[in-house]
Formats: sequence, C-alpha cells, structure tokens
Amino acid sequence: SSAVTVVITSEADTWDIDTSSCLDCGQFVDWDRLPAAEQQADVPQDILRRPPKELKKLAREGYWAASHALRAQVYHQLIQQVPCRLVTPDALVYRDVVNRLFGKLSVSSHPLPEFLEGCSMPTYCLNLAGVTALKKILICFGNLFPDITYSPILPSLVALLLHYSEDEAQCFENISRLIASNAPHTSYIDQSFLAHQASCMTFGDLANKHCPAAHKLIAGTSENVFEVYSEWLSWLFRDLPFNYAIRVFDVYLLEGQKVLYRIALALLKQYRLSVTSTDLEGTDIKANLQAFAQNIAEHVTVDKLLERAFGIRLFSRKEIWLLQMANRKALMERGITMVQSRQSFHLAVDMQNFSSSIVTAQEMRIIWSWIPERFSLFPPLLLFSTSEDGCSLQR
Repeated sequence: SSAVTVVITSEADTWDIDTSSCLDCGQFVDWDRLPAAEQQADVPQDILRRPPKELKKLAREGYWAASHALRAQVYHQLIQQVPCRLVTPDALVYRDVVNRLFGKLSVSSHPLPEFLEGCSMPTYCLNLAGVTALKKILICFGNLFPDITYSPILPSLVALLLHYSEDEAQCFENISRLIASNAPHTSYIDQSFLAHQASCMTFGDLANKHCPAAHKLIAGTSENVFEVYSEWLSWLFRDLPFNYAIRVFDVYLLEGQKVLYRIALALLKQYRLSVTSTDLEGTDIKANLQAFAQNIAEHVTVDKLLERAFGIRLFSRKEIWLLQMANRKALMERGITMVQSRQSFHLAVDMQNFSSSIVTAQEMRIIWSWIPERFSLFPPLLLFSTSEDGCSLQR
C-alpha cells in the first residue's frame, strides 16, 4: 500500500492572538530605537489557521507589522511548523549547553565559532543584553552544529528573531529548526562555503536573466562581477534598515531562500534606476551598492520594494534548487569543498593580462559575465583563430 502522511495538530496550533501586549518578548530590545508598530484594528483571532496562500499574501502586505506581539507569536508558530530532522536541538538542550559551556564564565572568554570568520554581525535594535544573548546563541550553534563551516547569514537571522523571542532558548530552538529543515527543494540557511558560493553564483545567473541593464552596468564598471554578487545576502541582512530587513524576514519564514533572490533582484533593479555609468566611474561598486541599501528609504518604500520583487517572473523553487545544485557541482569540480574554511576565488579570465585585437578588456568582462557562472569558472581554451588558422572552410 502507498505511504500515508499523518499530520498531528497540537494544542499550540489553535491558540488565539493576543495583541494587548508584547507578552514576554522584548527583553533584548532597545525600545527607543525600535520603529513603532503599525497598529491595525481587528486582528483576526484565527489568522494562523488561514491557508498557506493567504498567509503568504498577508506577510507580503506587511500584516505582521500590526503589533510586536502579533509578529512574535506568528514567528514562533510558523517556525514550529517547519519540517526538520528528528534530532534537532531544542530549548531544553540550549539551557543544558549554556550551563555546561558558560557556568560562571563570561561570554567574552569564549571565542565566536570559526564558521563566523569574516562575517558581519548586525545588532539592529538589540540592547546590551540582546547583544550578549546573540553571542551566546552563536557560540552554542558552534558547539551543537559541527557540520556548519560557514554561514554569514546566521548572525543576522538570530539578531532579528531575538527582537521577538521570549528568551534565548526559544530563539535558539527556532533558528535550529531553520538550520535542520528538510523540506523538499527549500533551504533557509547556507551552512558551508560551498553552499554560500553556489547561492552567490545562482544570484549572478538570475541577475543576468532578470536585471540585464543592471548586470551590464556592473560588469562594465567592476573588475570582478562575482565579487559584487557575493555580497547579495549582505544587502538584505546587513545593509537594509531594520524596518526593511524585518519585512524581508516576514516573507522569508514562509517562502524560504527563493524569496531572498526576489528581493535582492528588486533591489538591484532599483539601484540601476538610481545611478548611471558616469556616476560609477572610478568608484568602488561594492561600497556603492552597500551605501545604496543602507539609504534605501531615500529611493523606494519597503512596500513598493516587495511589490516589485513579487512582480518578477522567477523560476520555480525546484528549478532554482536545480540551478544551485549545478553551480555547486561546478564549484566542487573547481576544488571547493563542504568542509574547507572560507577562501576567495576568482573567475577564470585574468583581465589584468587580457589582450585582444577584437574586444577591449571591458567588453570582455561584459561578454564573460553573460556566461553562466558554473561555466565561467574554468579558463577558456582557444579553439580557432583566423589570425592563426586562416579563413579556409576546410580548416
């Protein structure tokens, strides 16, 4: 007989929304810096029992911004519904590990995990207790998830969720579920340098297809397009202001990494509308894009940015997953592995020593950027040249 999937609904899935207060969440927040909630009347009591399609629509429209309490409860319930591996550390495990690791020692006596080397750690609107909690949680991840070798997005996700968590243990458990998610063709958190680089290459492929004007502009003004695109997640979770980043987080919890590609592409399109090739002459385009994201409110509202993001006709989740797997395979053929520490690498054409009687170095950068990055990893091999082989059809 065919297998049957049984879904057990716990009592926790039938709770009512209480928006009268922030419950126990908010102890890690500097309330003077946190943007005020957008109060809306009549929050439906059964909001989380709505169909998935309707929940996505509500999240995209910013419905969770109605109150901090609503967002806190929604986050916890949504993450608890994420399918994940059977043996996933929970709140009780966290408390046990904290007692064992720290005891009477301070956090400062414990180094952050090696997998965070070179990664930024945004703190958004966290207070001092929140920053301490952020470091403790990351140290515990290093202890309990030895398979994580590189994860630049992890500190930002922990920091954002801490704003809406009752305590450190709840935040740890929820992020653990995202790390251990085994939903088909859906990923939340890259956990190795190989996976991260594959996602950056995938974003480059998508930018080439969906943002050709921006892609050509960047390729024509940057020495290494891939180095620019390797920052794509940082645009969203390091550079965007809190009120933008948290709206990204709203939809990310429901739709996974695919939604991050959409929003980063919309950001890139908006960037192209705001600059010209003349503006970028002689500038550091990576720094320019970072500054643009930090000052995004001067260019587009968060609602308009998300509206444009979901207007992009993107590949399906499965197609994006297959593209990521193809890029990962190419990186492995290049020698990039799952367990190695972070390293930089460049695409195969050395523009410093490039010479051609047909195209300039700048034109070659643009042409090379049009090649899917899993192919452009490898050095080109000259097969035919009229200057060497002549023009005879027989040759």
